[in-house]
Amino acid sequence: MLRKSLLVTAALLLSVSLFALPAKPTSAASKTTLLVSAAASLKDGLDEIEKLYEKAHPDVDLQFNLGSSGTLQKQIEQGAPADLFLSAGQKQMDALIDGKLVSKSKLLLKNDLVLVVPSDSKTEIKAVAQLTDKSFKKIAIGQPESVPAGQYAKETLTVRKVWEPLQDKLVYAKDVRQVLTYVESGNVEAGFVYRTDALSSNKVKIALKVHSMSHKPIVYPAAVLKQTKNEKEANAFYDYLQSSEAKAVFVKYGFKLP
Repeated sequence: MLRKSLLVTAALLLSVSLFALPAKPTSAASKTTLLVSAAASLKDGLDEIEKLYEKAHPDVDLQFNLGSSGTLQKQIEQGAPADLFLSAGQKQMDALIDGKLVSKSKLLLKNDLVLVVPSDSKTEIKAVAQLTDKSFKKIAIGQPESVPAGQYAKETLTVRKVWEPLQDKLVYAKDVRQVLTYVESGNVEAGFVYRTDALSSNKVKIALKVHSMSHKPIVYPAAVLKQTKNEKEANAFYDYLQSSEAKAVFVKYGFKLP
């Protein structure tokens, strides 16, 4: 009986000691999550950069909120959480700078605007003015108010004096990747996207490279936001985006360096 009592007591002491041991932190709990609001056209490059960076920094979990730069800008202005902002237009970045929401920013990349058609299209396009032809019934562009690529497309069409004549043909998209999808699916005969988007798909081909003098410079500024609660980690990733390794990834996907 005494032996049984001692065994029970020992078991209780062992169980208490086990519960008293400090819990080992989970890998998720020990990671810092960085939320990066980024232009949709950066998706492919950022997917690769995410793998490279997280491998070298296992304590950081990168999460990307992809969308049109104008929509992301409005989200940040309305208080949506974000540590960094990667825009496809200077206009959207300037709005945040004017609103004193940016800690620091720098020009990161450049791009080109192109007109794409389905890969099996036989149409040859030598000038933007050809879009007024009857053979083109629907042309996709991003919403000019919120999608920088749409803004550049509108500027181009305005300079070429075909913006008004094309109004009935235009199909508006929420971001540049949706424009690409419209062309890939054949729902439109042509669409304005960035060169990098065109290179990411084998379902479209570049029919025309838009002259850079037809629109404002296509630039991608990056910024650390004042609202970040992970300043050290945000600054480290901001610096990494300017490193030779990150630049090589972006160039691989067709971006140009400033």
